[in-house]
Amino acid sequence: RSAYHQRLLRTAHHPAQKRLPLRDAVLYAGDAGGTAAGSLRAVHAELVRRSTDAEHLWVTDGTPGAATRVPATAVPVVAYSSAWYEALARARRIVAAGQLPVWFERRPDQTVVQAWHGPPLGRFGLDLTGTLYADHQYLATLEHRSAQWSVLVSPSAYATPHLRRALGHSGEVLEAGCPADDLLYAPGREKTAERVRRRLDIPDGHRVVLYAPTYRDHLAHPPAGVPAGSAPLYRWDPALDLPALARSLDGRTTVLVRRHPRVTGSVPAHPALRDVSAHPDTTELLLIADVLVTDYSGLVFGFAHTGRPMLFHTYDLEHYRDTVRGFCLDFETRAPGPLFVTTQEVAQALRATPASADLHAEAYESFRRDHCGPADGNAARRVVDRLLEQEGSPGPVRP
Repeated sequence: RSAYHQRLLRTAHHPAQKRLPLRDAVLYAGDAGGTAAGSLRAVHAELVRRSTDAEHLWVTDGTPGAATRVPATAVPVVAYSSAWYEALARARRIVAAGQLPVWFERRPDQTVVQAWHGPPLGRFGLDLTGTLYADHQYLATLEHRSAQWSVLVSPSAYATPHLRRALGHSGEVLEAGCPADDLLYAPGREKTAERVRRRLDIPDGHRVVLYAPTYRDHLAHPPAGVPAGSAPLYRWDPALDLPALARSLDGRTTVLVRRHPRVTGSVPAHPALRDVSAHPDTTELLLIADVLVTDYSGLVFGFAHTGRPMLFHTYDLEHYRDTVRGFCLDFETRAPGPLFVTTQEVAQALRATPASADLHAEAYESFRRDHCGPADGNAARRVVDRLLEQEGSPGPVRP
């Protein structure tokens, strides 16, 4: 991990590996959690279902317990290890859900599928150019990074122009849907939901409320506290009083709290609260949630497929919209649920969820129609169809 050894691995070991033949292997590289991990798992499961002979390599961060989040049918590869540099150089196929290293160069016979993180709600990438919290050094690398992809997977027609513009991508786009969302339509989803509820120790008959906020750019940890090559980390923002919220609900409600993968901090202790931030597949949490409470998280697009109620804790709406990040759509008029400022308002809405949902039913359906992708559970299948094509035989390109 030292700078000296990393330089040797990058400038000597990796180029040497690139001179060797490609291996029949698939490398899965993405964030530790969230929609990205769900999409990687869905694509991996579809490849395994097709019984290809390829070796499956799964990138982990090397932290304790990280290997346990790797599918049993894949081999863990620790990021920045010699095996990781070798896999980037020699895997015939790479499925990424997030950025690859800036020095990565796709070989002529490699196929790199970029699944990204799902549809965008807040502005990102090059759309943040000139804003207060933009990382312009990173933004300057986006066009080079996107040129290394064989195809960019878009979750919807709504998302395609935003992804193209924000990521500087002018190549092939496949509007396949979001592979992570396939679980919400899977034939065995009821059994999966039962398994997840047992794993999280949710009592029978309890209503499940999932609280899943996004991060705040202005709460970033100082760069000195973030490992080299890692994505920025952010402080936990306790704007929603979780213990007070839990106390205000009936004794048959469990609140799951999912911190964004880039957010550090702890969840307060309370019998009705469960910290599910380490759960390896966020879509499983969406599957079992009866209500989603969030702010500006892109999870709203996936949860909209369930048709279940959403509540929005938007205590800093003006600041987030005008100063921090802004939105890819008119959030205040298109949000598929009511917006609240205080913990008390959120608690009251949770006690009257059916009435709140009825009031916003039209906005909800409009949001699903205009911003969500295919509702057929076949996104991973479409991605794998493209992944298994010969390089040079591209799929349909979307403007």
